[in-house]
Amino acid sequence: MSHTLNIDLTLERLLQLCVSGDRAGVRVLHSQLETAGLSASEIAQRLYWPSMQVIFRMWRQDQLTALAYRYATRILRMLVDQAQARYGQSQRNGRRLLCVCGPEESEDTAGQLCADLLEAAGYEVLFAAGGVANDEIMQEIAQRQPDAVVVFAAAASDAPRIRQLIDGLRETHRDRTMPVICGAGVFARADGLADEIGATATAHDPAEIIAAVNGAVFGRASAAPAAHGAQHVARAHRSPKRLRSAVA
Repeated sequence: MSHTLNIDLTLERLLQLCVSGDRAGVRVLHSQLETAGLSASEIAQRLYWPSMQVIFRMWRQDQLTALAYRYATRILRMLVDQAQARYGQSQRNGRRLLCVCGPEESEDTAGQLCADLLEAAGYEVLFAAGGVANDEIMQEIAQRQPDAVVVFAAAASDAPRIRQLIDGLRETHRDRTMPVICGAGVFARADGLADEIGATATAHDPAEIIAAVNGAVFGRASAAPAAHGAQHVARAHRSPKRLRSAVA
């Protein structure tokens, strides 16, 4: 990877392009990132993921217009869709995951990015996205027998439903020890929430989610092969610089 690339400035530039709806500008920036030597998984984890977190936080705090939010979420979805085809794929590890999320578009996009990276890390991934009732999820778990469930929730209002899902699993003899990993969103903002609702583990970003899943499924984080480029990816920026006035 090029040592001349400033991730903070690049992230700020990506955010500006997203909220202004500049699809052509995003494509030019992506080409520059590839020229700088970043792999698709690095770009996704170091830039797309933190961009999502900033956009979604600004939207919750009423710091973006509806138009800017729509521009940004559509561009981020486009980027996530395109990135997954370029991920290096690890050897299949014989384990299956069921990934679900809350009903918000922000949760859906974040869940898809992580589901794609988990698949690249060797897992068979079933990504149900949001809006699926708990009883249907329980039926799917009983039928497909995943090795773990991964849940993404951006809103605090999702926590009771997730607690009900985990309680349902724990009440079922066969699923009493089913690992449930809660990723990002409200779980990153509220320390201890995942433990409180009975989750096996919680994680803040894709690299941590992959490590948590590996640990839950294989017993230690390094037991399963990681996707190419994911092993040395730095943790996503949690406090990006404030956007310039053109973005606000």
